[in-house]
Amino acid sequence: MTLKQALKQRLPAPAWNLLRKTYSGIIHLPDLPSVYLHPWRRESMRHLAKLKNIHKGRRAFIIGNGPSLRQTDLSKLRNEYTFGLNRIYLLFPELGFHTTYYVAVNDLVIEQCRDEIAALPMLKFLSWRNHHLFPSGPLPAIFLYTTYDNPSFSPDVRGRVWESATVTYVALQLAFHMGFETVILIGVDHNFVSKGEANQTVVSEGDDPNHFSPAYFGKGFRWQLPDLETSEIGYRLACRAYEQAGRRVLDATIGGKLTVFPKVDYLSLF
Repeated sequence: MTLKQALKQRLPAPAWNLLRKTYSGIIHLPDLPSVYLHPWRRESMRHLAKLKNIHKGRRAFIIGNGPSLRQTDLSKLRNEYTFGLNRIYLLFPELGFHTTYYVAVNDLVIEQCRDEIAALPMLKFLSWRNHHLFPSGPLPAIFLYTTYDNPSFSPDVRGRVWESATVTYVALQLAFHMGFETVILIGVDHNFVSKGEANQTVVSEGDDPNHFSPAYFGKGFRWQLPDLETSEIGYRLACRAYEQAGRRVLDATIGGKLTVFPKVDYLSLF
């Protein structure tokens, strides 16, 4: 048993939560000057302030990257508000249009796909940890202060945003910040063929069976094995936050394994 596990078992819940938050604050203390004072972050926060509730009362689709996208008629999303994640842009030439917004927070994805991401035409949201990968000058994207620890849901993403081991959760917080009333998930299969220790970095040895394209994490691409348990913690937090605000998250993924959100037939939405 690790020290962390022992403390969690022996301490009352309030004491454990206080200890966890205190530890998190200490760990992230060195980051805070740049997180709040760097010109790019200050400009990012100004942009985020303008985006607060900009789409109040509207609906949006968050497009995951699971194989089920190949069974989903994405042409219906041409005139919808959409969030694209990670390497979704591999689909753009085939679709003939791009998503309204783009989100990536995983270090390995941003590091290996930096140039492709930089060339995307839509408004982009990236993790602040990776700002050093981009040349100085005009703001290349809106940078979010995302972290791995201290589970929480952020209704306002100008401050710290928990990642919950999935970029989909970050997109859910962004959509809430922007005021969307209904958010629909598609392509969030929540099921991976590849197995192994959660968050372990591996190198792809061939075609990718876990996403909509075999080239998604193709041969030689470094990626992290999924942490579905942590992702579900975040999804439950998101479900509760939306419900308490009188909003909703629906899951229209075809054949998806996620059970946190109410299911809805994709074609019935149009």
